[in-house]
Amino acid sequence: MASLETPELAWSLILQVRDHDWSRQSRGLWHLPGGELEITAGGHWRSHALIEPEVARMLDCLLPLAAHDRPWVVGQLGQSLDGRIATHTGASYYISGWEARVHLHRLRALADAVLVGAGTAATDRPQLTVRHAPGTSPARVVLDPRGRVPHEGPLFEAAADAATPPTLLLLGHDVGPMPDLPTHVRCLHLETDEATGRIRPQQVLSRLAQAGYRRVLVEGGGVTVSRFLEAGLLDRLHLLVAPMVIGSGRPGLSLPPIDTLDQALRPRVRRFTCGEDTLFDMDLRD
Repeated sequence: MASLETPELAWSLILQVRDHDWSRQSRGLWHLPGGELEITAGGHWRSHALIEPEVARMLDCLLPLAAHDRPWVVGQLGQSLDGRIATHTGASYYISGWEARVHLHRLRALADAVLVGAGTAATDRPQLTVRHAPGTSPARVVLDPRGRVPHEGPLFEAAADAATPPTLLLLGHDVGPMPDLPTHVRCLHLETDEATGRIRPQQVLSRLAQAGYRRVLVEGGGVTVSRFLEAGLLDRLHLLVAPMVIGSGRPGLSLPPIDTLDQALRPRVRRFTCGEDTLFDMDLRD
């Protein structure tokens, strides 16, 4: 009997599941060489074909994000065993291994928009595109309330072709016009909090939803992911832990202090092997 044998075939199927009209049909059947794969809204599945263990783990991990039409917000961080996402100089390439980077690019392909903070955009100069897995690159969003990110690097380079994803700059209301930007870069001015000078995470998601971006990946850095987590706006957090100890440098999550452990977050957690790294998939909806 033939089987769903490889992660590449499984990923192709997950992209089909993402494009299924879940608002009209809460159950779908996908025909495999050895039988049928039944998937219901929310990501539950059962198969009458042979499924390799690695493929089953991928379905378990990613179908909850693909198999429904609800909006979602997922945070993602790659860190060391001691919770560092970069050295004290900001060096972070490559804490996560190859398989973890492929997983990140699959998350991007499932999202409508991928968001980073000003520090990550300025320091890392990321591309935020899908390159290590088949799929469509999401819109790239930079949260820059003070307008301090240099307009250079991959996010601001002139579009090479029609497939270049748009870049959205979320600026504070008092930041002036940004002239001479490429046509794929769009500026949105949002109100800032008077006390902190920051744009509230809820306002960010509301404006992105208005622009048609309902599935948002908050990719970094640690401060930005922490703000969305503190605001209770993350549905899930994918924390990829690499087998290394840095011993100093930039922490991943940083939340307000608590006095006792009964105040700590205790989300439901699933663990997946991701090459040498371990993926902790935290369900924060409860």
